Amino acid sequence: MDKFFKLKESGTTVSREIMAGLTTFFAMSYILFVNPSILSQTGMKYQAVFLATIISAVIGTLIMGLFANVPYAQAPGMGLNAFFTFTVVFGLGYSWQEALAMVFICGMINILITVTKIRKLIIKAIPESLQHAIGGGIGVFIAYVGIKNAGLLKFTSDPGTYTVLGKGADKGKATIEATSSAVPGLVNFTSPAVLVAILGIVITAVLVVRNVKGAILISIVSTTVLAIIFGVVDLGTIDFKANSLGSAMNDLGQTFGAAFSHKGMGALFSDSEKIPQVLMTILAFSLSDTFDTIGTFIGTGRRSGIFSEEDEKSLENGSGFSSKMDKALFADATATSIGAIFGTSNTTTYVESAAGIGAGGRTGLTSVVTAICFLLSSVFLPFISIVPSAATAPVLIIVGVMMLASFKEIDWTDLEVAIPAFFASIFMGIAYSISYGIAAGFIFFTVVKLAKGKANEISPVIWVVNVLFIINFVILAMM
Repeated sequence: MDKFFKLKESGTTVSREIMAGLTTFFAMSYILFVNPSILSQTGMKYQAVFLATIISAVIGTLIMGLFANVPYAQAPGMGLNAFFTFTVVFGLGYSWQEALAMVFICGMINILITVTKIRKLIIKAIPESLQHAIGGGIGVFIAYVGIKNAGLLKFTSDPGTYTVLGKGADKGKATIEATSSAVPGLVNFTSPAVLVAILGIVITAVLVVRNVKGAILISIVSTTVLAIIFGVVDLGTIDFKANSLGSAMNDLGQTFGAAFSHKGMGALFSDSEKIPQVLMTILAFSLSDTFDTIGTFIGTGRRSGIFSEEDEKSLENGSGFSSKMDKALFADATATSIGAIFGTSNTTTYVESAAGIGAGGRTGLTSVVTAICFLLSSVFLPFISIVPSAATAPVLIIVGVMMLASFKEIDWTDLEVAIPAFFASIFMGIAYSISYGIAAGFIFFTVVKLAKGKANEISPVIWVVNVLFIINFVILAMM
């Protein structure tokens, strides 16, 4: 095992990798419940999406661990599943089968741009200052996700300034899209779940500051125990029949291969007038998927040393899959198409992998452990559901704090550097999107360089990416 995963070379141990794998799993296990609840609104069976979520996560994460030997986990991406449901199906009127066909094509495009080194060219074209900004921005994003999941924020919208999306409005379960009139604020500390989350933040901070081994996992376990004591988790409500593997297997027949059915790929290009819109929608899927992954790798890999200087040089000068980054990008690219075959939206590399990296994960063994946890979750889901978001949110917050160290490499006194860095980092958290943060950073990098008369410092790749993102934003506005 040490020889295969190069544990000693990476300065890690089996026990540390197991701890990290468990930490990553619990930090992202919410996707097992959230993804089916979002995609099932399109008419897909909840149990089928539940199992497709597990299968895509297991396969994608195993490829990442065994082929690329890096500690990243994959699963259907948040944001992309909302785009799938509310924009593509409800907004544009495509069937969920056609949407799955688009996701499959997106995955094939991602494989193509990875094999042809287009992804590599994009990474090489990102200026060093923006790479540091992306690293810090990932920290802001992760911390904000943690604060949100902890329930520390409330949002107040003016009357008539929000839209009800999807189904379930009569049951109070619909998704609400508010305008910028929504004002964030701190909640009153009366909810047991919020109080447990606050205690979890304190516990995590103390354990990390004191360099306690396994601090992240100990925090999750201890905060879960507190959640049980405070009544946030009711052990009496565990349903061992719900989400059973048997019922999920039966329902999977509805979504497996649906992307290639007459309602999927067969109908997608049947209307010639819609082909431009179909292509632009696939582009939107692909841009978000690609830059979410690139941002995650750059943001976590450089800071932790997972992608070393030697690996970066190999990425630039090597051929084929000579570097870990090459292999990781390929592993990520294949996962989306695999997920579409089974019946879920884009599978992507999870930014929550940073929690496992923060716990000491440095090799693919971390990913293998996470994949095994996802596999076991198909049987032990009732037990996994015991871990509340109040127990995992504190971990995300503290890990986000750790990643802010990348900001020290940025000269914030130089506006030529600071303006693009701001949009690539802080805006990433505010917009709640890694890819949109990177897009804004690229665009303002170009604006600033043009204003300074330094157009020659703008890479052709940056120009192309800017054009694609602008087209993407225009198309989304027209949708």
